[in-house]
Amino acid sequence: MFLFQLVLLLTCIVIGARLGGIALGTVSGIGLVIFVFIFGMPPGSPPATVLGMILAVITALSMMEAAGGLDFLVEVAEQVLRRNPSRITFLAPLVTYILIFAAGTQHVIYALLPVIAEVARKAGVRPERAMSMSVIASQHGLIASPVSAVTVALVAALAGLNVGLPQIMMVIIPATLVAVFVGTLSVAWKGKSLDDDPEYQKRLAEGTVKPPEQKPALQGQARKNAIGSCTVFLAAVGIVVLIGLFPNLRPLYETVTEGVSTTGRVDMGAAIMIVMMAAAGLITMLFKVSPVEAIKGNLMRGGLVAIISILGVSWMGSSFFAANEGTIVGTISSIIGAYPWVFAFGLFVLCILLFSQAATIVILAPVGVALGLPAAMLIGVYPAVNGNFFLPTYGTVLAAVSFDQTGTTKIGKYLLNHSFMLPGLVTTVTATVVALLLSSLMIS
Repeated sequence: MFLFQLVLLLTCIVIGARLGGIALGTVSGIGLVIFVFIFGMPPGSPPATVLGMILAVITALSMMEAAGGLDFLVEVAEQVLRRNPSRITFLAPLVTYILIFAAGTQHVIYALLPVIAEVARKAGVRPERAMSMSVIASQHGLIASPVSAVTVALVAALAGLNVGLPQIMMVIIPATLVAVFVGTLSVAWKGKSLDDDPEYQKRLAEGTVKPPEQKPALQGQARKNAIGSCTVFLAAVGIVVLIGLFPNLRPLYETVTEGVSTTGRVDMGAAIMIVMMAAAGLITMLFKVSPVEAIKGNLMRGGLVAIISILGVSWMGSSFFAANEGTIVGTISSIIGAYPWVFAFGLFVLCILLFSQAATIVILAPVGVALGLPAAMLIGVYPAVNGNFFLPTYGTVLAAVSFDQTGTTKIGKYLLNHSFMLPGLVTTVTATVVALLLSSLMIS
């Protein structure tokens, strides 16, 4: 019965991932119905705190997007890249990392990729080098961001192990930065120069290479609103980091139940939600942002897709784990205890299937906690969750291929020999190894 339930779980995940969008959550709902109503398995529970934190962060981001804040961030990044065209291979991944780290979402890379492609081509630099590595850098900037959905999910999963956002950041930020540098070196001299590339020369001769359209810079009040919304959002990010570093800054509160008074401190999950919702409210009022426009924005749509997907797949996974906890823990605990890299491999493979770092962490991090893996190990293997570059079907990968009009950034004849494989593997392995080393030194 266990094997049948496992096959059903994986089938729902694979079908949902292939259908895309919210299908990962909705198809998982079918599996949950079969588990609970047919097999009589425990219903499990959805990760309410994780979903609440993601929703609060997405709300603040959506308000910032509606106020023009994301356009402003991209504009600043574009200016940096255009001032240093010859260094585009090294600058583009770093700028992308910082942009995603600050924004907490990979969506902004879609506005940056055409700029990277154009600057590289005009500088005579093979765009594949900067484009492929920038996509990989965006994934690592995401897992390092204190307000991304995947980091929020990890914070919630590790809450019972006496580690939190500060410990995660002091390991993952340096590990991913080192990895992005190493990954950039792996592609810095990859492929032929544009002058010698036959595909690019063919496209030039055919006249199919066209300059991308450049968006006009924000002006006047729109620019002031954009800068103001960015300031409020980044200040909220700073507050989240600060109260994570210094837990005593989170307020105490008192509750009275049947005449007995108890004192508690606001937990990190609730603190993130409160700060982000307040930031969203301030942006709305101070910069006269239209709530309707925020709902229509790309970030809100992407956030809702993530919430529905995580709701369905994590609830189904919770039911499966609750019914088979003894079997799962007994079977794989000794293997993972002897070979910790197996858990890292599991994160990587599941992310390939789910196309979502957050959903992967929501499913597997609680399993790692239940197996008794130490916090240092769980944080150390965290970068392995960046497996969604492996199959060239992820949105940022496809966007990079389409934006590079020179044809140097490509999906290979054999599917897996694509432009992102080398930098992706090098960066992810490096980040995981460095994170394991740092976490073993910094986290007891």
